[in-house]
Amino acid sequence: MNPFFFFLCISSFCIFLVGCSDVARRASSDYSTWSSYAGSADSAQFSSLDQINRSNVSHLEVAWSYSTSDNRRYQFAPLVVDDRAFVLAKGNSIVAIDATSGEEVWTHAPEGKDRALTHRGINYWENPDRSDRRLFYASDHFLRAIDARTGALIADFGDNGRVNLKEGLGRDPDSFSLVQSHSPGRVFENRIILGSATNEGYGSAPGDVRAYDVITGEIVWTFHTIPRPGEFGYDTWPEDAWKTVGGANVWTEFTVDTERGIVYLPVASAKYNFYGADRAGTNLYSNCLVAVDARSGERLWHFQFIHHDIWDYDPATAPKLLTIQRDGKAVDVVAQATKQGFLYVFDRVTGEPIWPIEERPVPQGTEMPRETLWPTQPFPTAPPPFARQSFTVEDLNPHMSPEDHARFYEIVKNARNEGLYTPPGRTDTIQMPGNNGGSNWGGGAVDPRNGSLYIVSKDHPAILKLTPEVDQTAAPPTDPELRAQYLFDVHCYNCHSSALPSNPLAGASLAGIANKLNDAQMRKVIVAGQGPMPGFPSLPESDVDLLVDYLKDPPAVSNSQRHASEQLGSSARFTSGFGLVRASNGLSPIGPPWSTLTAYDLNEGVIKWQIPLGDVPELAAKGITGTGSSMPKVGPVATAGGLIFAGTRDKKVRAFDAGDGSILWEQEVGAALEGIPAVYEVAGRQYVLFCASAQVGLTNDTAETIRGAYVAFALPVE
Repeated sequence: MNPFFFFLCISSFCIFLVGCSDVARRASSDYSTWSSYAGSADSAQFSSLDQINRSNVSHLEVAWSYSTSDNRRYQFAPLVVDDRAFVLAKGNSIVAIDATSGEEVWTHAPEGKDRALTHRGINYWENPDRSDRRLFYASDHFLRAIDARTGALIADFGDNGRVNLKEGLGRDPDSFSLVQSHSPGRVFENRIILGSATNEGYGSAPGDVRAYDVITGEIVWTFHTIPRPGEFGYDTWPEDAWKTVGGANVWTEFTVDTERGIVYLPVASAKYNFYGADRAGTNLYSNCLVAVDARSGERLWHFQFIHHDIWDYDPATAPKLLTIQRDGKAVDVVAQATKQGFLYVFDRVTGEPIWPIEERPVPQGTEMPRETLWPTQPFPTAPPPFARQSFTVEDLNPHMSPEDHARFYEIVKNARNEGLYTPPGRTDTIQMPGNNGGSNWGGGAVDPRNGSLYIVSKDHPAILKLTPEVDQTAAPPTDPELRAQYLFDVHCYNCHSSALPSNPLAGASLAGIANKLNDAQMRKVIVAGQGPMPGFPSLPESDVDLLVDYLKDPPAVSNSQRHASEQLGSSARFTSGFGLVRASNGLSPIGPPWSTLTAYDLNEGVIKWQIPLGDVPELAAKGITGTGSSMPKVGPVATAGGLIFAGTRDKKVRAFDAGDGSILWEQEVGAALEGIPAVYEVAGRQYVLFCASAQVGLTNDTAETIRGAYVAFALPVE
């Protein structure tokens, strides 16, 4: 038995064996609605509706369209209950619309700064007689409940309609800059189970998973992802690490086996992401799949994908539940896709791997002080990886300029590059897939009837390099010029250092940002955040003004080292940009395909087919296709009609043949697509609803203004 498996004795699972009938038999009737995030509590992203199928999908037409009424980016997964769809639009408001016509029914504008709402999805609950129907969302770090019929706030939920998510974590609530996740939780019976999105730095909030009562808002149970004294896994951390170390959070999607009452937690990495000197050990339950009793919060089993993660390789995709055939028997399994391109498959009840998982030696040797690398990592022997796991000069993108090609050739040739799990250090380190590669949120769908699993993934490398952290223990400078530099170094440098021309590797460029956003818009983004970027609501207004002025005219060279810790002693900390790298034309330095759709047969543990997903408009205009879309954030949906629906950032929606991946239908819409489509039926007519509200363009120069809309397709009415 693998030493990193821990199981309860088999008798403790007996309660879950009741009602374990043929899951495949139930699939044809269980997936006909779309009232849960991604369609169902088990995260299948599957619909049993088959009115739209291989024979007629080419006839799909726009049934209705609803404008978001703003130019914001939305990556939302709509819900549909009865004849009503719930979407995000109109300045981050929740909007109920008629699911057959797109006509607006009501709008709920959340409270909070800039309405910083859970923007990937919301949750729905109803009582048995349907007299109480609620929508749940998080905004400004509060969980809120509204009436699904009217959009009115439910005042007797929590404290006047809201629950403070910063409370109950065992630390000072005012010390957390970020707790709320962009992803919704899961509703199970009368509980809503929530994760969090702690910040990426030192001293972030702990990633406790909590279940709240849907009526009162009271906490029902808490699962400590960083164990406390007396809890299993406490000895995998330094003593009392739970008091100071953060992260190990579920920022992404939960999956619930409603028959057994098990919730599966894909737990993210501990913080800081790339340097773990203050957290020696394997660090349970970071980077784990944890099976938890959904009624009590008790751990049932777990598996750790990364021991002592220093690569930010958190499992970001929802665990997927299937029934497969093994040795003539039906086996209920849970499958977890990862950023590093692996797919792990386990018995859903016991946690035993379906195929052997081997602990193999990984690169050692680190120039980082006090870092303790783990000598092995778990490699699944099957199924095969869905993403590329190496990046050398032979893989450079042929669609870069000669100058970019020469520059990246030198960078890649001279970087430390020993394959997966090369430890980052103070020199350039290649990471492939990068920490924003592989499979991410919304990226998987299954056909629970036949053991098929579909994964959207992106091949994108990163280059990591650690530098001493800005010393935040000393008093900040009072001189305005020095203070502005300090504020940038502390809050912005890691992700946005390409605002400084001297940094050729960083992504998310801020160069010329003042030409695109006015002062008020920049202040708004700094305070409230935008997309994946967290806001800094606690910054004094005077500091926000200094940052805005700084971004209008940044210096040619960063002064980070002036504020950095020069002593590499016991208190020194190191940070790194996320390391995502792009060429000057916005493309990845690795050659295509940049995104793929992979189909697995998990009965055999093999890949059935793999195709590039989408195109890059700038290249397609030149006749270069089949590259895959750049950096997709989309989820596929499989249907009983033998189809897979997915949108991409090339402004196109497509239907693929689930049998071989061939494109059976595609249509352009007005904006790039992100999020997970909804498949539903009203009055005998089947619809597929997409969120088309993301920006097209690889660079700021080619970016288009977002003209977002929700677009529903259906077959023509005869």
